[in-house]
Amino acid sequence: MVTVKPPSAYRHKLVTHYLILAFAFFFLCGTVFIVNNPSSSAAGVRAYSAKEVSSKAHLIYGTAWKKGETARLVSEAVKTGFRFIDTACQPKHYDEAGVGKGWTAAAQELGLSRDDIWLQTKFTPLSGQDPFNVPYNKKLPIDQQARESLEVSLKNLKVDYLDSWVLHSPPESFEDLMTVWKVMEEAVDTQRVLHIGISNCYDIDTFRLLYQQARHKPSVLQNRFRAETEFDTPLRHFCRDHGIKYQSFWTLTANIKALATPEVEVLAKAKGLTPQTYMYAFLMSLGYVNPLSGTTSQAHMMEDVAVMERMQGREPMFTEKEQRHMAKILGMPKL
Repeated sequence: MVTVKPPSAYRHKLVTHYLILAFAFFFLCGTVFIVNNPSSSAAGVRAYSAKEVSSKAHLIYGTAWKKGETARLVSEAVKTGFRFIDTACQPKHYDEAGVGKGWTAAAQELGLSRDDIWLQTKFTPLSGQDPFNVPYNKKLPIDQQARESLEVSLKNLKVDYLDSWVLHSPPESFEDLMTVWKVMEEAVDTQRVLHIGISNCYDIDTFRLLYQQARHKPSVLQNRFRAETEFDTPLRHFCRDHGIKYQSFWTLTANIKALATPEVEVLAKAKGLTPQTYMYAFLMSLGYVNPLSGTTSQAHMMEDVAVMERMQGREPMFTEKEQRHMAKILGMPKL
């Protein structure tokens, strides 16, 4: 048998052809790897700043109950696209120093500055602390406890100012509440804190009285979003009418039955969302609600960032009719 060799020009074209095919193959494989490789997700995220979207719909990354994983998860959240982070000076449920390590590591990797990240922490009164691990001198008066807590938070978070400082829950007496509030107002006066607020406050009269007596009005109310408190309807309306941001936590857990219904699954799928991101989109569409997401899944982080970016791009995600329908599914008395 005689083997016929192709002409040199033909061989050259053949080699070139296979090289092009090989290059295309490896390019496509590399693209698939980048899309599916969790460690490379940051490369596809637009490195925007919290300043750009502070007035637009956004989620806040919640850091409670993450313990030793806090720094890694916060870093992952920032690299995925979160720019708003919530924590507390309460070792019982939060690793505040871990938040500081996490956001600074991610910011350095992405080339972000302090102003690109929005940081919120809390002063937790003694009643909410582990008595064996209090981050301030528990023998001091409550105003001094708050001042020490602020210093600890600034050190833990590696910053010289906070975007938001929140009273974790109202003290037993309204007098003590206002004592702490005056300390928080002093921090605003010295620009060590830009905004102040309160969480776990479910009594409309207490919140209204705080608003009336405060020199610096609350910018934030952070509460559980659940049927047991009728979804804070009077409080939410007060926030809406007074330009206060309502931050919802326990948003998915407290409404897990409604989100597991076939109806919500169909509604979410029609918008290219999961039931969970559908819930977040619904609340953000109200214009004054910023839900907390505490997910530990990078896939879910990416879904959360994707729905934020859709809403920040002014995509009309919900009509008023759709909002009312979702409120009915959840059992909300009023939007």
